[in-house]
Amino acid sequence: MYQLTAIYAHPEDPEAFLDHYRTKHAPLALDLPKCTSFSWQVCETADGSRPPNFVVAMVRWDSKDDALAALGSAQGQAALADLANFAGAGVDVDLGEVQQPS
Repeated sequence: MYQLTAIYAHPEDPEAFLDHYRTKHAPLALDLPKCTSFSWQVCETADGSRPPNFVVAMVRWDSKDDALAALGSAQGQAALADLANFAGAGVDVDLGEVQQPS
């Protein structure tokens, strides 16, 4: 299993970010070819302090080849282009093979 993890910095307007993410960006992520799962969370801390990140999202595929093909597709390019519409505070994107304990 191969995963893209997107880690978003705290935006100036959290509500505008979340509105765009829910209504525009998440549907783009769900449309990525051969995506087997997509999930995201608004980050919290146990003590209620400000977490280091605002939102973390995970997209999974069966293989690295499927992931790279999806990111290079028209749907993938649309999702990447959409980042400019809401992620002005910054986003880090990590890719990697998911490890599971045996």
